[in-house]
Amino acid sequence: MGEKMDKKALYDTFIQLENDTNATLGRISEVKNEVEALVEENATLRIENQHLRDRLSDLEKQKEISKDGIGTEMSKSRLNLEKIYEEGFHVCNVFYGSRRVNDESCAFCLDVIYGERR
Repeated sequence: MGEKMDKKALYDTFIQLENDTNATLGRISEVKNEVEALVEENATLRIENQHLRDRLSDLEKQKEISKDGIGTEMSKSRLNLEKIYEEGFHVCNVFYGSRRVNDESCAFCLDVIYGERR
């Protein structure tokens, strides 16, 4: 009879381990989803911040151009957009803030970054 109790205890242990593992996988999945949401939110906020910097830079450039009549270098804000794009996120208003799948090129993003320079 003692052997049957041991088998039952062993089976119960396996069932408990399985339940614990499933619960852990569920928690991991929840945390993964939260991290993905935070990464997307961070990218969106960085892009919004970049848009504000672009606007400020454009206003400053307009002042400089009206004074000097020149402005050929790539702006700091466009360099920042380029950096975000190279990190794998869209900077265009079409796919705004989403991750670029397999780092594929996006003509819309490239136009936002290099549009005036091409």
